[in-house]
Amino acid sequence: MKVQLFQFNLVHGNATANQNKIEALFSEHLENDTDVAVLPEMWNNSYALEQLSQLADDELKQSLAFIQQLSKKYQVTIVAGSVSNKKEGNTYNTAFTVNAEGELIYQYDKIHLVPMLDEHLYLTGGEKVPYLFSLSDQVKASQIICYDLRFPEIARHPAVEGADILFYVAEWPMARLNHWRTLLQSRAIENDIFVVACNTCGYEKDGSTEYAGHSIVINPNGEILAEAGTQEEVLTVELNLDEVKQQRKNIPVFDNRRPHLYQHD
Repeated sequence: MKVQLFQFNLVHGNATANQNKIEALFSEHLENDTDVAVLPEMWNNSYALEQLSQLADDELKQSLAFIQQLSKKYQVTIVAGSVSNKKEGNTYNTAFTVNAEGELIYQYDKIHLVPMLDEHLYLTGGEKVPYLFSLSDQVKASQIICYDLRFPEIARHPAVEGADILFYVAEWPMARLNHWRTLLQSRAIENDIFVVACNTCGYEKDGSTEYAGHSIVINPNGEILAEAGTQEEVLTVELNLDEVKQQRKNIPVFDNRRPHLYQHD
């Protein structure tokens, strides 16, 4: 399976500019035989938190239509990062995936809100864990958002159900780059799974936050197959999904789990 990760600097609070950027990147860099293209977190408005009540998408209408148009044009599944998105009077950080036929096959609201950014003042946390969806008849995946990476319980859920790939989409800061790389390798190793993680890069509008870049692809043994730098970059990787089955045979963590002992009083 061929995957391309699109790492780029987002324009703060300008969904149109960011859509134009994505269109240009696809036009220039998307390869004809790519199976899955991956975008970063909050690509519509970035972290314009104080403006999201006005700027956020409405029930994914604009973002989904845009991604559907791209997926059908290029005949590619798009793990469409996440966007700020209003539903039932609240604003969420919503991840979604669209297949090559333009069908919405996954939607998930970020559960854990970042206290260091006061996200809880502007966003509502989701109430459902990441779940399994099909990239093909043989390949299962799930999609998780940024700060959720720090909570291994929610990655374990789709992994136990048989996921071959965990997609992480993020605006992860340079200040905690070491955490990004270490946690992603941990998720791959502990779940015998491919981890495909797409981050943003560059500075936020006010210059206070630098995003780390370093989008990365990690195999089920925890080995880094490809890693971007700190600038805008398109990362292209071939995944051999048979490695998941082989790793789970070599180190059968799911066969050896004893969940009845993991309960807390």
